[in-house]
Amino acid sequence: MTPTPFLLTGIIHELRFVSFKLSTNLLLKFYFDFKIQLPSLEIKNSQPSGRARSRKTALAIGLSLGCICLLIPGLGFLHWWRQRLRQQALFNVNEPQLGEVCLETLKRFQFNELQLATNNFSSKNIIGKGGFGNVYKGYLQDGNVAAIKRLKDVDAIGGEIQFQNEVKMISLAVHRNLLQLHGFCMTATERLLVYPYMSNGSLASRLKAKPTLDWDTRKRIALGAARGLLYLHEQCDPKIIHRDVKAANILLDDYSEAVVGDFGLAKLLDHRDSHVTTAVRGTAGYIAPEYLSTGQSSDKTDVFAFGILLLELITGQRAVEFENVEYPEGAFLNWVKKIHQEKNLEMLVDRELKNNYDPIELEKIVQVSLLCSQHVPSQRPNMAEVVCMLEEDELAEKCEASLSQPMNLSGPSS
Repeated sequence: MTPTPFLLTGIIHELRFVSFKLSTNLLLKFYFDFKIQLPSLEIKNSQPSGRARSRKTALAIGLSLGCICLLIPGLGFLHWWRQRLRQQALFNVNEPQLGEVCLETLKRFQFNELQLATNNFSSKNIIGKGGFGNVYKGYLQDGNVAAIKRLKDVDAIGGEIQFQNEVKMISLAVHRNLLQLHGFCMTATERLLVYPYMSNGSLASRLKAKPTLDWDTRKRIALGAARGLLYLHEQCDPKIIHRDVKAANILLDDYSEAVVGDFGLAKLLDHRDSHVTTAVRGTAGYIAPEYLSTGQSSDKTDVFAFGILLLELITGQRAVEFENVEYPEGAFLNWVKKIHQEKNLEMLVDRELKNNYDPIELEKIVQVSLLCSQHVPSQRPNMAEVVCMLEEDELAEKCEASLSQPMNLSGPSS
């Protein structure tokens, strides 16, 4: 008898497309849909009808479904494993792993994810360089743009627990004028911090850009930066000494509001003692004399650097780049003091501003900056007093008393 071909598709038409949905309740939850089209099966049947046909039909269906049931879990596990390697992981607040610090919702990124975000830390993506490491612009998997700081001197940071404790401290400093930490990455050889990207860059770059910052914007930046430092000094527990206040670390958001960045990093990279260091961290032109000579920092070292920052906002010049024939060593602060004594403050104003500034406000800000940058730390105001002076129209009487004294132009400068 001639064998008769037997096609399953005519009998189990509704099974030609079989859909399976798998889910896992592990650390990463996802749903995986898998569809497969059953091929037409041709079975050589010597008996075209009867119980034999039914048995072979059932056998064909059983074999097909059995193969699918074995295939789907394997593909599902493979997909889950690949996704797990690429996804972000969160610290579990309720059940912290052994040897890890509970960091609430702060994200811990995988190193390969940050490699992907920065095109393997391409030099083309560098948006900042400093004493703590390079900063890269990165595009995260969730679509957000980030500023990724790759810390150097990893050996100086300490162990994993020390690093996580310092990261936690930084993340708890939340203020509208502070750069909020978004996440971090920690491997045996790498330490990275992830921040939101600031579209307007740093004050250092913006002072050189066109169009120039107008007078009101400069005042607003000065006050915002002062408020951010005040929060670090008096509202954080423990308080944070920045130790690298400079124009490059004052970032500008979409509305040109000041956002203080890089706070907490000096302590992070010198964990062996709180404020006395073997290596002075900071930037030439902003370092307070006592910090440079003794290595001992305090909130007054930040105040000194803020005074220099105010002068840069007024003049549009960088302290470290300042050049003047009368001061060949680049004594930016001494130049300002001399002009102030000669009462020629208009000579200090950024030429790009032309006459678009308020002379009374100019005098006030110059006075505040010189108070902040006095040689003796105890004679400098604290940041609360600085904020008050910048907010009010009048200065405290101690301003006139301090500034009426002869200034030592030959002493240590910025």
